[in-house]
Amino acid sequence: MRYIATIGEQGRLFESKEKIMGPLSGMTVVELAGVGPGPMAGMLLADLGATIIRVDRLEPANLGVPFDARFDVHARGRRSIALDLKNSSSAEILFRLVDRADILIEGFRPGVMEGLGFGPDELCARNPGLIYARITGFGQTGPLAKAAGHDLNFISLTGALEAIGERDGKPLPPLNLVGDYAAGSLYLVMGVLAALVERASSGLGQVVDSAILDGAISLMSVFYGLRAGDAWSLQRGDNYLDGGAPFYDSYETSDGRYMAVAPIEPKFFRQLGEKIGLDPALVAAQLDRSRWPDIRRAMTEIFKSRSQKEWIELLEGTDCCVTPVLTMDEARHHPHVQSRGLFRQVDGVWHPVSAPRFSRSIASGPAPIPRAGQDNSTILADVGFSETEIAALQEEGAVG
Repeated sequence: MRYIATIGEQGRLFESKEKIMGPLSGMTVVELAGVGPGPMAGMLLADLGATIIRVDRLEPANLGVPFDARFDVHARGRRSIALDLKNSSSAEILFRLVDRADILIEGFRPGVMEGLGFGPDELCARNPGLIYARITGFGQTGPLAKAAGHDLNFISLTGALEAIGERDGKPLPPLNLVGDYAAGSLYLVMGVLAALVERASSGLGQVVDSAILDGAISLMSVFYGLRAGDAWSLQRGDNYLDGGAPFYDSYETSDGRYMAVAPIEPKFFRQLGEKIGLDPALVAAQLDRSRWPDIRRAMTEIFKSRSQKEWIELLEGTDCCVTPVLTMDEARHHPHVQSRGLFRQVDGVWHPVSAPRFSRSIASGPAPIPRAGQDNSTILADVGFSETEIAALQEEGAVG
């Protein structure tokens, strides 16, 4: 594949073996390897065309769970260099990388980067246009700032976790979608993009301080508003959007599968009622909370009378707002997912494709997943190290 030279806002040159397109083509990102939201943010920027140089550790940066790196979808689209950041020679390598970068992403606990000599004061002084993007769970300040935690811990402080689960059950982890990826990765990327827009007029970079706790509270804005207006109960399973309403829930089918049923608007609920044979009196009582148990019992019985396949044939594609609950294995084969080309195979692994879509700056699609340190020599050469110097760095263990 031909080489594409990419030059960021700071005029720094890097080369990539992949065809780079997308609206961020020309941006260079240095990503310090981590887990969770940082890698997801890096993947999103790579999908949008940015050149990502991932600085891997000599020891794997993971959760300690055995996992084949070729399935690490978040790692796609990078070049990789493996460094011992406590080594003074490695420090010089990182300085040179950052000097030529538009964006830095790091997800260490507060104070770690400063302790290594790579804090924002040091790096932004060297490269005034640098967007220094930091992602943490609890934030850079506050009593819990330096405490260990994961997605579940961060969202537990926001009201989000308490609100998710069945009425008589316990709070249920919403995978790690709400915290790590929505409140963490997406807010970090939004902050980076906003900082890039601002830099276009000021010429200066800045620190983007993204905390999962902050993002999750922001995501809860509408629910805090509903609560303030006495329109949201603190009892799980008692509200319109938490499974309390019979018209916003999942129902078991005769073959033990489920259908997602969400006709909130009365006009859609009426259509559903007509399609499935729900008692018109219950349809008319949709918004009467006292009748919700009766509506739920009736809908439970009706949906249990047919298989998932039969309900798909009757309801999918109508305004009844009913869709099948699919497994991850099934999702890739759904006709609508296939028609939009939402998965693409890379090196034998199916990857979700990039989102959103652009009319002109069309991203080239998922790029391969690198091995840690596979690009050591080429990256070092890019930032000015000679072959002799590269050999010396390898000899002393500065690079993996």
